[in-house]
Amino acid sequence: MGTVMIAFESRLAEALLATGRLDASAIDRASRLREGSGERLDAILTKLGLVAERDMAALVAELLGLRLAGAEDYPDTAVLEDRFTRPFLRGARVLPLAVSDEGLALAMADPLDTFAVEAIRLAAGLPVTRWVAVPAELEAAAERLFGDGRSHLGRIVADLDPEADGGAEDDVERLKDLASEAPVVRLVNLLIARAVEARASDIHIEPFENRLRVRTRVDGVLVEAEEPPMRLKAAIVSRIKIMARLNIAERRLPQDGRIKVAVRGREMDLRVSTIPTLHGESVVMRILDRESATLDFAALGFAGAELARLTGLLDRPNGVVLVTGPTGSGKTTTLYTALKRLNTAARKVVTVEDPVEYQLEGVNQIQVKPQIGLDFSGVLRSILRQDPDVIMIGEIRDLETAEIAIQAALTGHLVLSTLHTNSAAATASRLLDMGVEPFLLTATVTGLAAQRLVRRLCPACRRVEAAAPEIVAQYGLERLWHPVGCPACGGSGWHGRVGVVEVLAMDDALRRLVLRRAEIADIRQAARAAGMRTMFEDGLAKAADGLTALEEVLRVTRED
Repeated sequence: MGTVMIAFESRLAEALLATGRLDASAIDRASRLREGSGERLDAILTKLGLVAERDMAALVAELLGLRLAGAEDYPDTAVLEDRFTRPFLRGARVLPLAVSDEGLALAMADPLDTFAVEAIRLAAGLPVTRWVAVPAELEAAAERLFGDGRSHLGRIVADLDPEADGGAEDDVERLKDLASEAPVVRLVNLLIARAVEARASDIHIEPFENRLRVRTRVDGVLVEAEEPPMRLKAAIVSRIKIMARLNIAERRLPQDGRIKVAVRGREMDLRVSTIPTLHGESVVMRILDRESATLDFAALGFAGAELARLTGLLDRPNGVVLVTGPTGSGKTTTLYTALKRLNTAARKVVTVEDPVEYQLEGVNQIQVKPQIGLDFSGVLRSILRQDPDVIMIGEIRDLETAEIAIQAALTGHLVLSTLHTNSAAATASRLLDMGVEPFLLTATVTGLAAQRLVRRLCPACRRVEAAAPEIVAQYGLERLWHPVGCPACGGSGWHGRVGVVEVLAMDDALRRLVLRRAEIADIRQAARAAGMRTMFEDGLAKAADGLTALEEVLRVTRED
């Protein structure tokens, strides 16, 4: 390795340490791997998922004093197309951007590749100005400019053995061989990478009689993706099961597993679920991006009186605080955010989860394993002997778990958990229906929060117009915000999601209603009289502020 390269890697390591992006142990780990592989430090760091590709490109540009190419800098048509072969540009990972009086602007995934710069200079007959490219953006631009009529997925499929078909489904050894072939590996990696780049939360792979459907859930809505050939169904599912350490020979029973993978320099956790269907195994992969997880109440949608009421509940030394809503409504993220607030040196925090979604420094997290008898109720009994201050239970699923949680609150612990109900007011009725005694419920439950997720309007392209008189009369909104679509949001008009929430703090009036087993409507009315804003009202407030659109609020909430 030359002196210039050593100096660059030294500056890179110093910059990463100085900015706090990595610690010394991570640099040492990457350096040891570099010595064995011969690759550069920046390449090793992105492959390990320690630094995102975009962050690395920005840092390299800063260290070298070069410009960073953005998606808008790539041309609509190929520049000097007759001077360069497409295989060379793809192999060198470079792309001409524009010709000016200063020469040729060249986007480079590796701006230290002096051979590529010299080759481009000689072929173009022009001086070359290096720009640093984010590899994903450079590849997307090259695909758009030089695509041969087939998609990236299509080219991978073309590399497969024509005999790689469903005939291997009953041959486990053949399936293992097929799932380990480079084209199948690249195909599965491509499906995951595309989903991550699209900001998807889930990947659904569903076999039907004549097709293998692939969909991704982006901002809470399922979107069709490019479909692999049906003949690769067994190979794709087997590859995913091998990655998740599942039994590829077992296709009659559901299985659950986990995959850790680095995508574009970002470390991802994938929760994998397989289930047998009429035409084969359906696979769902939940994408857990620890880097993008926002454990901040304001970013989640809690603000004003709702935030003050929730933090007031968390500041109490004991009691039960429940977060409710359907699957995928952000309940667990809200609990993790609460734990982040409560996690101090003065408190011992223990969680019981199935599964553990994010690892929190300083929190004792326990993964339940029912197959060996390590279930919620069993773990909770043992936890109480560990002298915790705060206990988080992933979900209250039955009366036994509820009773232990209540017992923990009665003995001076703060207990956080989730429950599947439609509103905060309905939670008390759900617990009573499970068999919890009313006097125990009123003595321990201090607060209930309910939430849904609505799509957030893209701030770069949203538009506003005056509301019709009937909208003003019915919803009190004088302006309506609408999605438009732009490059920043991928043309959808939406970018991310935000919660619409309601927080019910138990008071004496509400406790009397619960003791009488009052109707849900009566409990909600009393809570509103005490200052609670419903999810619907919170959604209208967010629609008025332009965070979301009225139709989104109506889609996920309604007033009973």
